[in-house]
Amino acid sequence: MAKAKKLSRQVLSLLAAGLIAAAVAAAFWPRPLMVDLGEVSRGPLQVTIEEEGRTRVSEPYVVSTPVAGRLQRVEVDPGDPVIRGETIIVHMLPTNPVALDVRTREQAQAAVKAAEAALRGAHADLSAAEASRDLAETELKRTGQLAERNIASPAVLDRDKREFRISEAAVQMAEAAIATREADLITAQAQLIGFEDLGIGAALREGGADDIPLYAPASGRILQIMQQSATTLPAGEPIMEIGDIEGDLEIVVELISSDAVQVTPGDPVIIDDWGGAMVLHGAVTRIDPFGITKVSALGVEEQRVPVIIALATPASERAGLGHGYRVETRIVTWQAEDVLRVPSSALFRDQDNWAVFVEVEGVAEQRTIEILRNNGTLAELGSGLRDGDRVVIYPSAAINDGVTIQQRVIE
Repeated sequence: MAKAKKLSRQVLSLLAAGLIAAAVAAAFWPRPLMVDLGEVSRGPLQVTIEEEGRTRVSEPYVVSTPVAGRLQRVEVDPGDPVIRGETIIVHMLPTNPVALDVRTREQAQAAVKAAEAALRGAHADLSAAEASRDLAETELKRTGQLAERNIASPAVLDRDKREFRISEAAVQMAEAAIATREADLITAQAQLIGFEDLGIGAALREGGADDIPLYAPASGRILQIMQQSATTLPAGEPIMEIGDIEGDLEIVVELISSDAVQVTPGDPVIIDDWGGAMVLHGAVTRIDPFGITKVSALGVEEQRVPVIIALATPASERAGLGHGYRVETRIVTWQAEDVLRVPSSALFRDQDNWAVFVEVEGVAEQRTIEILRNNGTLAELGSGLRDGDRVVIYPSAAINDGVTIQQRVIE
């Protein structure tokens, strides 16, 4: 009996030891790594450069003041349609006179008195010239009568004719001098007009002859107004900007110089995230040869190159898109319809080469591959893989060549 109990204790001990050994072995037995797998496939591929852009009218017209004057309040609003040469967009009036200080006013009053005195002298000269002309005319008539009776010689008659013509010329010169003195008087009196002379200002407003209407220089819509209220402006001051949003809208993108060298005129462009439901299309028309320095949001100086994109989508399909709007652009620098592709997230560097981990019967096998082009999502394969191969995407440092792997199942 005791012997049987002893035997049973040994069996139980051996059984417990076996279970413990099995549990330890199961705990330390190598398990396959859970990974995400992607597939090598054939299909289209595009290589694009993505950048934020701004819309603008290619040929905007800035309406400026042609002369210095008083700008009347602008009655039109941004977005209003205008027709070239027909729509009056604003009115101008002559500039108000400036205020006169004491010295300037005294000088102007003295100039008026001098002009009045000169005018009186001119009238006196005219009276003297008319008297000389009348005397010459009388002498000429008397000499003519004597010449008819052969009492006066022809030489005396010719001399009297000359004196009469000289006296007539003197009268004309005196009349011209009066006109000059009158103009001088008006000029001197104009120097006395100040901005406080309300009668002059009312006369200018009521007359309307000095009103300067400004017509639209181009057909389109008003983009923005720089001067809305009535004010006095010098010549050449901008008032508003006009452009054709439907026909002349384009996009300006400032690319990093290293990206700009990859772009050529004619490259297709995909425009999205502009607010509409559909994707817009365009093409690169110009790449500026001059780079500009811009500071990024991180405070890093970058060399940016302006690239101009012409919209190919009709205006009816991009209603609402205006001047200065933000859009997202994708410039297609290369594309093909049928290439062998591998997910870019599966790539990693092995010294100077690209490599991937390929799943072969549950084992990760490292392979060196050739990559021709990469758009950040998919890469074009040159060699190293075949259509249908499954590769590990986002490989971690725990994966090595020959490690057992298993695809992670996402429920």
